[in-house]
Amino acid sequence: MYSSSLAEAPVVREPLHAPVAHLVRGGVVEGVHHGSVVVLDADGQVGFQLGDIEAAFYPRSALKPVQAVAMLRAGLPLDGELLSLAAASHSGEERHLAGTRRILELAGLTEDDLRNVPDLPYDPAVRDAWVRASRPASRLAQNCSGKHAAMLWTAKLNGWSLEDYLDPAHPLQQAIAEIVEDLTGQRVARVTVDGCGAPLFSISLHGLARALSRITAAVPGTPEARVADAMRTHAEMASGSGRDVAALIRAVPGLLAKDGFEGVQVAALPDGRAIAVKIADGANRARVPVAAAALARAGVDPALLTGFAGEPLLGGGEPVGGVRVVRALDPLPLPACA
Repeated sequence: MYSSSLAEAPVVREPLHAPVAHLVRGGVVEGVHHGSVVVLDADGQVGFQLGDIEAAFYPRSALKPVQAVAMLRAGLPLDGELLSLAAASHSGEERHLAGTRRILELAGLTEDDLRNVPDLPYDPAVRDAWVRASRPASRLAQNCSGKHAAMLWTAKLNGWSLEDYLDPAHPLQQAIAEIVEDLTGQRVARVTVDGCGAPLFSISLHGLARALSRITAAVPGTPEARVADAMRTHAEMASGSGRDVAALIRAVPGLLAKDGFEGVQVAALPDGRAIAVKIADGANRARVPVAAAALARAGVDPALLTGFAGEPLLGGGEPVGGVRVVRALDPLPLPACA
């Protein structure tokens, strides 16, 4: 446990973001993405920072590995692909739906017990097929259903009420908040509601990186290590086929990575090195190349990251540019406006 030396909650303010990436078309900077980046060394010290890593922000789904650790600490008996699903922002593929049903069955519950918002599958191709089949939005298809099923089972195992398991005052959410503070090393600044209906805790980007560092560097057999092992081994269950976060885990040996809405990315290695990224405008097109550059800053072999430079920008169907991280971030900077 780390709670004996918790720092104060991060300050709620307008973050002092900095330029982190340029959208370059034909050698001209057409757009600028602002954001913040932190890189932690293996000893937990900040090795690189850009922008504002200490302001309060919402990590969105990038916090799910921490929530999964909290549920294991509260007695949730999951491992392997179902534990990965409990920490997932899944694509809504049939394996994700089947896995969520399995968690509910193990808990003696049904889809009707879920309180997340009904939605269509997250993956565009899966969603299109769903619509063509005239299937309605459902709680099971919503990308956080695995987490919600795991929350319900955790609550039932502890004799806690099920109908209000999303209330921030519920014992389950209080237990999760305690572990969020424990692993981030800081008090929570604010609590609001995430898109799925679950409580969302505001921390700093620095705290998010610190939490994932502690998860990946944990002693084998601990709840932290179990979550890291499950998500690395079953990366597609924590995301989906063709998702960039799963590809990143596969590309870098030992890496644990998790994305979140509004341009959030966190990743960490077994020795404790970690990175966290927040793109101010929430753009996914900048999230991946900026995260890849941060991982290179953390010492990951750039050759492993060549597939994560971002999609090319097309003009007339031909590549004419793309997203380029700023020189301050790129350990091997490209020529200006390349």
